[in-house]
Amino acid sequence: MTSGIQTSFQQSRPRSLLLGLWLAIAAPIVCAQTETSAADNLPIAANATALSYGTAYQAPSRHFGEDRRFMVALPERYHAGERRYPVLYVIDGDFQFRHVSAAVNNLSRMGKIPPMIVVGVATQGQADYIKSTTWASEREGDEFGGADTLMAYLKDELLPLIDGKFRTSGKNAIAGYSLGGLFTLEAMMADDTPFSAFLAMSPSAWYDDYGINDRMAAYIKKHRTMPPLFLSVANEEGMGVQPLFKLIETSMPNSGVVFKHYPDETHYTTAMPALLDALAYLAPAYYTDLDVLLPMANYQDVLNHFEAKGSQWAGFRFEWLQSYYLAKYFFITKQQDKIESFLDDAQKRFPESNTELCVAMAKAYLKNQQPKNAVNVLMRAEKEGQQSADWLAQMSEAQKAMGAIKEAEALHSRAMALAKAQGLESWEYWELNPRRF
Repeated sequence: MTSGIQTSFQQSRPRSLLLGLWLAIAAPIVCAQTETSAADNLPIAANATALSYGTAYQAPSRHFGEDRRFMVALPERYHAGERRYPVLYVIDGDFQFRHVSAAVNNLSRMGKIPPMIVVGVATQGQADYIKSTTWASEREGDEFGGADTLMAYLKDELLPLIDGKFRTSGKNAIAGYSLGGLFTLEAMMADDTPFSAFLAMSPSAWYDDYGINDRMAAYIKKHRTMPPLFLSVANEEGMGVQPLFKLIETSMPNSGVVFKHYPDETHYTTAMPALLDALAYLAPAYYTDLDVLLPMANYQDVLNHFEAKGSQWAGFRFEWLQSYYLAKYFFITKQQDKIESFLDDAQKRFPESNTELCVAMAKAYLKNQQPKNAVNVLMRAEKEGQQSADWLAQMSEAQKAMGAIKEAEALHSRAMALAKAQGLESWEYWELNPRRF
């Protein structure tokens, strides 16, 4: 019996009836190269390593009566702790997954949005895509009309599978483009939808003679509020998105729905700019730059500022870059004597951010040649710090600065071993300075 989730190399084997079983080895998604290049004959080829941007799976679906494929990209530090993450489901995964997962990775690395798990929901070619993203319509024909099946698959099979395998937070967003955007709107209006945020980019509102307008009007009549919804359209006459937004705006003022128009983009070129704006919409002002922090008179104002971000769709916690600039705030405003009090209060309000904040403060102390203070703040996160390569590396630097070379070398060795074991990205690994000793 095979596992319930299969790689593409297993398609010829019997399918499992057990959805919950997983492959021990999944197929990484890499850049395919079908022709031999000149570089293959160079000495460097022997040391080449493929870079993957996700993992492709497939699992049997009782709703579709066949195996269905999906792709997963995990946050950079997923294996470095027990943090739970929101999930972004992307319709038309074969076409959309790679650039969406790359955008999420970049924006979260830079602190603009919280890290997310990205799941690409694949379809089985163009005919299946058209069928699975639309509701039944006599006007449009038999090749359309399978949205209910796709919705049931997501709700009953794929989401439970992802939640069972990965550390998810319970916050699920869905994104789609073109017909995928139309399906995103359908998912929003579905009874007992498992999603709580919706990104519909250039949705095909023209479908079924703009039938989405009647469906949206009925939805608004039934509901008093709208969930987080991002709508966009390029320079696309007849797409029907602008009249749809006008309907929402008129029927439900102050709905919170955001509409973006990209008059200089086409239906295809709008995908990336719309995606970046849509992701920012999920976490507005998630990151606060130093020039905004500096006028704040005291750390209580700073904490209140960040605590207010907790009402965002995915909540808030201090990421590495935000913590870095927060540490700079204390030194530039000459409030170093308030750091311990700040960490006491932050521990109560943001307990999951304790290690990140302590590491950032330690780095600032070390930069200012205060290794003893660095050790003191690091010890506030001693227990959880044992599973943080960055915490071990900063403790190593502090010990080295105080002349404890053997202790520093041992800590650094542990930091590098942990970084490898946790699969940290190359930028983080090399920032730990593997050649330090």
